[in-house]
Amino acid sequence: MFCVPSTEIGAIMNITKGGLVLFSANSNSSCMELSKRIAERLGVEMGKVQVYQEPNRETRVQIQESVRGKDVFIIQTVSKDVNTTIMELLIMVYACKTSCAKSIIGVIPYFPYSKQCKMRKRGSIVSKLLASMMCKAGLTHLITMDLHQKEIQGFFNIPVDNLRASPFLLQYIQEEIPDYRNAVIVAKSPASAKRAQSFAERLRLGIAVIHGEAQDAESDMVDGRHSPPTAKNIAAIHPSLEIPMLIPKEKPPITVVGDVGGRIAIIVDDIIDDVDSFLAAAETLKERGAYKIFVMATHGLLSSDAPRLIEESAIDEVVVTNTIPHEIQKLQCPKIKTVDISMILSEAIRRIHNGESMSYLFRNIGLDD
Repeated sequence: MFCVPSTEIGAIMNITKGGLVLFSANSNSSCMELSKRIAERLGVEMGKVQVYQEPNRETRVQIQESVRGKDVFIIQTVSKDVNTTIMELLIMVYACKTSCAKSIIGVIPYFPYSKQCKMRKRGSIVSKLLASMMCKAGLTHLITMDLHQKEIQGFFNIPVDNLRASPFLLQYIQEEIPDYRNAVIVAKSPASAKRAQSFAERLRLGIAVIHGEAQDAESDMVDGRHSPPTAKNIAAIHPSLEIPMLIPKEKPPITVVGDVGGRIAIIVDDIIDDVDSFLAAAETLKERGAYKIFVMATHGLLSSDAPRLIEESAIDEVVVTNTIPHEIQKLQCPKIKTVDISMILSEAIRRIHNGESMSYLFRNIGLDD
């Protein structure tokens, strides 16, 4: 009698029951372009699924093929209706979980609510809530790109691969800006200085930092934290105990640290949504003598009337990746250019499905990048 060792049985079962299924969780057809590019690079067909809205605006998902024992990759690009996008993803993840998928990997190039990753006043850390919801729904792995804060990875209790778009943006600078050697990388605020430094060191260029900007519209004075203690609390405090108050910040007039005169200025950031700060930075750089201004960011949300404002501004070109669909904005503003990042997403999917190391995709990336 011939017996197959248990290890060989496991290998045989992995081969027969394995398989890759690629789904797009978007009901909006304009958001499916990235999914189609990834499927084409992987040489697979998109999985059959119906995602649609009921007349009462409820989201319904119908998976139309078997996912039992398979690696399911759900690609979700964020549309203008962010909350609907999230529900589409959660419902599809849960549907795959209840259909006995072997693993469920979310491919979310732009992680929504990523700016709400810190406690502010009496608010909440919404990105932590969203991470918990995704894990509870059944997500087993997350592929994303350029998180607003790298620490968001700690909100998940599943593996998170935070890919970088900077190699594609650096390649664009080298190939599409002929005299980029005469450029300077600009951080529009001190908070963006690390990203600007990373770009500058890789391109062997100088760096400039814009310091001093308009005061935030939201004031700490209105949230009750400066309310005086009640009378009984005053009596309870010992007269000799005086709690020192923190001196309030006062932002200086806008200054540019670094020389931009007669140079090309390349402003780098991770997200471009509300463009007011970019427009103000561009005007400041023009006044300091920059003769061309580029803005480069990974995620181009370009909300509201951003395309019109960019078209009328001193900015010469805005370069973003296709983590978020923005074809309509490009029609409104020819200055907006797109860099395709489907290559790195498809390679990440292939490596995870085949059980290969992901370190190749993170080569030359330091802790500060």
